[in-house]
Amino acid sequence: MEYVYAALLLHKLNKEITEDNVKSVIQSTGVAPNDVQVKALVAALSEVNIEEVLKSAPVAATSVSTSQPETGTTSAPKEEEKKEEKKEEEALEGLSALFG
Repeated sequence: MEYVYAALLLHKLNKEITEDNVKSVIQSTGVAPNDVQVKALVAALSEVNIEEVLKSAPVAATSVSTSQPETGTTSAPKEEEKKEEKKEEEALEGLSALFG
């Protein structure tokens, strides 16, 4: 998981996700990077548009909706809940493609 975090950090900082950069991030934490895992991650991410995957990732929408005070209105229709669940499932499928 730390390798994925390293790649996300590099992406956030607009740095190229290369083996050397990922290794540097991992090494900066005091851990010796595993060359095979680094190589596999970089190869897998070379075919992925990280920005699109992040946009389609599920957000904790349920925690936002439950934190709002109740106004006495009815809850969201079941169709809307099903659509939200379907979107979350699709996003998870996209993420699973990212991690193999």
